[in-house]
Amino acid sequence: MHAQFDPTARQALAAVAVEAKTAKDLTWQQIADATDYSTAFVTAAVLGQHPLPKQAATAVADLLGLGDDAVTLLQTIPTRGSIPGGVPTDPTIYRFYEMLQVYGTTLKALIHEQFGDGIISAINFKLDVRKVPDPEGGERAVITLDGKYLPTKPF
Repeated sequence: MHAQFDPTARQALAAVAVEAKTAKDLTWQQIADATDYSTAFVTAAVLGQHPLPKQAATAVADLLGLGDDAVTLLQTIPTRGSIPGGVPTDPTIYRFYEMLQVYGTTLKALIHEQFGDGIISAINFKLDVRKVPDPEGGERAVITLDGKYLPTKPF
């Protein structure tokens, strides 16, 4: 079990890691490729939403040139959540809130990396919800959010 450290230290590490990623002209995929984990998981971890196992933390810190303290910090269980404000009370809506708390910064980072500066439209938008069998029993929800990318326009 890993200790929980000061969340400001984890946030500071995320900022330094993103600066190193940018300086080294790396993609989130390239960083994830240094580990045995998915791009979304590694991105979320580097942005402070998950702990990384030691081997993955070492690989990420080495790739980004972050040092031994970063290896330790990347293994800590973070204080998750990156969206301030009131918490919804409806259980279904709350779960989406929870998902965005954990993966919101990851989605933003991956969208901006792949598309550039802009937004995903909630007006020119498609939503699909499917129920699929869970191989471990029960069912899973597959939710597809399909929005048109709108680049930021300079003025």
